[in-house]
Amino acid sequence: MKCPACSNVLQEMTVGDVTVDVCKGGCAGIWFDQFELKKFDEPHESTGQALLDVERDESIVIDRTKRLKCPKCDDVVMMRHFFSVKKQVEVDECPGCGGFWLDAGELRKIRTLFDTEEQRHQAAEDYFAEVFGNEFAAKQAESAEKLAKTRKISNMFRFICPSFYIPGKQDWGAF
Repeated sequence: MKCPACSNVLQEMTVGDVTVDVCKGGCAGIWFDQFELKKFDEPHESTGQALLDVERDESIVIDRTKRLKCPKCDDVVMMRHFFSVKKQVEVDECPGCGGFWLDAGELRKIRTLFDTEEQRHQAAEDYFAEVFGNEFAAKQAESAEKLAKTRKISNMFRFICPSFYIPGKQDWGAF
């Protein structure tokens, strides 16, 4: 595979039980296949330490404004987005295969964002509550009001047609 940032040939590097592709001697970027990044994104995961200092050629300058093509999928342009709600690290993710491309130094930054997966989830919940909290509360109140109306109508029908009556199955009843 070729490096999407500097076109260097990516080299396989086995860390723990995972093999990732790194741009050794080039821009020092790292390619993680789907779900592999989860094994290295927290500081307590000691196996990720080996990926923090990939050999880099300082003369290579990367244009971070350029959209990158996935090194695994043919002609698929990766999406650039923030890795977490803290909006400190932008990563490139392939919509086709779900892999991640991290530029040099991004893994180190990601590992400092949250200590655990639970903290990451809590931060996301807090962020969404901050952004959408009022709208969610309004929708919940609207749903509760609709539920109350529906129950009233349902109770009226229960009075007219008791639950032990099955329409069309008995000779007696309202219908």
